[in-house]
Amino acid sequence: QVQLVESGGGLVQAGGSLRLSCAASGRTFSNYAMGWFRQAPGKEREFVAAISWRGGTTYYADSVKGRFTISRDNAQNTVNLQMNSLKPEDTAVYYCALRTAIWATALEANYDYWGQGTQVTVSS
Repeated sequence: QVQLVESGGGLVQAGGSLRLSCAASGRTFSNYAMGWFRQAPGKEREFVAAISWRGGTTYYADSVKGRFTISRDNAQNTVNLQMNSLKPEDTAVYYCALRTAIWATALEANYDYWGQGTQVTVSS
């Protein structure tokens, strides 16, 4: 079984930054792709960013490209999401997800394990 625990969410003003982290346990973390998704109130969950097993390939939603950076530390079993130039529309619950495959994807259905989420609120 896999456990994913997100941290780092909070309240920030527009233009500010936050760094989310996701700690994984229960499987050989370095063998799997990881992703971040988010769900805003009243909306469906959407893809944010993903990273392949060794970190060599990353994908971003157009809405966050150039502002967010996904990274991973396989020695620490963590994946991070650095979020800069935050906008009110980035307000959402952010979820970490693990895919039991080496290559990343933006498709939510391809991810097998999910964390509980961490709230990010960006005030205008």
